[in-house]
Amino acid sequence: MNSSISFKPLFEKLTQLHVVVGTLFLATLYVSICNLFFQEGSMLHVSDYTVSLFGKYLCYALLALAVDLVWGYCGILSLGHGAFFSLGGYAMGMYLMRQIGDRGVYGNPELPDFMVFLNWSELPWYWAGSSSVFWMVAMVFIGPGLLAYVFGMLAFRSRVSGVYLSIMTQAMTYALMLAFFRNEMGFGGNNGLTDFKEILGFSLQDPKTKLGLFVATAIALGLGYWVSDYIVKSKMGRVITATRDAESRVRFVGFKPEYYKVWIFVVSAMLAGVAGALYVPQVGIINPSEFSPLNSIEMVIWVAIGGRNTLYGAIIGAIVVSYAKTRFTAIMPEAWLFALGGLFVLVTLLLPKGIAGMLPSVYEKLSIFRNNKAAVAAKAEVK
Repeated sequence: MNSSISFKPLFEKLTQLHVVVGTLFLATLYVSICNLFFQEGSMLHVSDYTVSLFGKYLCYALLALAVDLVWGYCGILSLGHGAFFSLGGYAMGMYLMRQIGDRGVYGNPELPDFMVFLNWSELPWYWAGSSSVFWMVAMVFIGPGLLAYVFGMLAFRSRVSGVYLSIMTQAMTYALMLAFFRNEMGFGGNNGLTDFKEILGFSLQDPKTKLGLFVATAIALGLGYWVSDYIVKSKMGRVITATRDAESRVRFVGFKPEYYKVWIFVVSAMLAGVAGALYVPQVGIINPSEFSPLNSIEMVIWVAIGGRNTLYGAIIGAIVVSYAKTRFTAIMPEAWLFALGGLFVLVTLLLPKGIAGMLPSVYEKLSIFRNNKAAVAAKAEVK
């Protein structure tokens, strides 16, 4: 008689949501403990720089999740998510600039340094309320969401799709990049917004603040994954997936797929805006280069390498590629784009479903191995 406790029923009840959120929780807990309780020089110590770096990776993971939501499940290949990410970042940057007060180079308690340098006498109307954290949180959602809604209503109601839609999204983010480069826009021009001092009264140079931002980013990623998982499993999510596979049939049975497309596009844009807002205080700057179409293309590559239409694959792809970029650019910075292109080609040829596509087959092989071991043990007990 076998008296050992079987954990098989427990593991069978675990879903992808449980696994992803649980892994994220354990990783966050590990980094926090190693940063707080192990001294520098210890093998287990995680430095403040590494904490900020991991926080940036998690921001990218949330951004990749937003891209996978519209590309993997709705078939919208967006090359403009850099715009939503940047708008969320600028909303946070405006708030952080107002927190500087009279500690800036020019000592003006009302105007940021770049406005004083440009001889501006007062804040533009769209900066009104930017010193409030509630205004900042609202703008992080409203800015990207409103842009996505206006763009989506114009594009999807006109039934623009495929490569034409991708080109339009790329043109949108490129136009915004050119606009934000202008000093007259009131967003710092080429230099952007930087030299931040504090957030919610906590110094951004304090290691505990950096750790807090990392934990906040992990929580946001967990919530973002939960929201995305809920959406794709809901009735609306099934309509969105059906729209991706056969839009004409969805329209034939009475649904209006353009409205579903707009809705999922807005949700995705808001997730990207949150990622941008959490990114800015951890890297210390936001400038128009974040609008670059190349960044949006790189986001798509994250999802393709990780595995689209899986959600967790987007997270894996963003973290793996971002880590590779950190290591590779330190060794051969001029060759990074070639390496990224080569990686994308290899994954496309050898792993068409991305890294996430390997995991089920690996799990099946492990299951077969465990079943074989159990069968051998059972035969031994009978003998």
